[in-house]
Amino acid sequence: MSAYIHTSIGNGTGLIVLDRPKALNSLSLDMVRAMTRALLAWRDDAAVDAVVVRSSSEKAFCAGGDIRFFYEAGRTSPQNGSALVEDFFTEEYSLNHLVHFYPKPYIALMDGVVMGGGMGVAQAGPEARVRIVTDKTKMAMPEVNIGLFPDVGGSYFLSRAPGALGYYLGVTGITINAADALYAGLADHYAPLADRAALDALLTAAPGASLPAALAAYAAAHDAGDSVLAANRAAIDRHFSAGSVPAIVASLQADGGEFALNTLDVMATRSPLMMCITHELIKRGATLDVADCLRMERALVRRNFENGEVIEGVRALVIDKDNQPKWHPATLDAVTEEMVQAMFAPVWPDYAHPLRSLD
Repeated sequence: MSAYIHTSIGNGTGLIVLDRPKALNSLSLDMVRAMTRALLAWRDDAAVDAVVVRSSSEKAFCAGGDIRFFYEAGRTSPQNGSALVEDFFTEEYSLNHLVHFYPKPYIALMDGVVMGGGMGVAQAGPEARVRIVTDKTKMAMPEVNIGLFPDVGGSYFLSRAPGALGYYLGVTGITINAADALYAGLADHYAPLADRAALDALLTAAPGASLPAALAAYAAAHDAGDSVLAANRAAIDRHFSAGSVPAIVASLQADGGEFALNTLDVMATRSPLMMCITHELIKRGATLDVADCLRMERALVRRNFENGEVIEGVRALVIDKDNQPKWHPATLDAVTEEMVQAMFAPVWPDYAHPLRSLD
């Protein structure tokens, strides 16, 4: 097992604790494998009625994949990335699929930073999931900020957010809080830190089989407050339903209000190509099931490493920290429809796709 994943069983509950606090629980391949092994072992274990996934720290549930590792491995073999990068994404997306269809209640306590890969191990399917957010929750699919796209099933769960919220969250990569996550359908319950002792006691004392009902009763007494997404919903739907990223930008520019100007400022820092890729990804994801969304993302991530956009984004924001990524193309008007569609071209024949066994 990974040194950063701790598992135990008690009172009918299988507990997974992410414990890599210095890296905000960023997922390594070993961590993905450790979580997968535990969930597979517990799936048919009569001693486990529910699973709880949480962090050892309130600072972060999981900040995503280990992007420093992606950078170093991608530079080693810039055309295709290393074999370990290939393994990481194949196994991470397989874990996302396992989580989505887990047959037992799957409870994610999303304290602190919940981004990218952290969303992938929290967004279980509607039949099993209990997603808890707190005062410290900082949720995002911020991949466009580093030259990537919202993967780990983002094409599925963002495309099913109300109205144009999925396009807004994916194309801008903006960070939201607990109230926003609840409003967007990306969380189920709110747990205030002021009442954390009661929540922790409940998670320990309630038998696994009764945890979902007990958590629902607990959460009914707590209100996360007003949602900024709700306040801006009309503007979000108006602008982000425009049909393309250039059309969204034109709509925002024609508006000129505070929300529009702030959104334009954010989008100006993102990869123009990856914003357009993300828009197309969410559009396509709306017509696909979970397995096909993950297969689409798996091919796209290979194209992304071939393109090199993510390597440059990680260099600028994480490695050198100059915050001056040299995006290619550098401007939105230089992104063509041919560039976007080429990124979605099949990488493998269907029979050889790394995720061909997902159903």
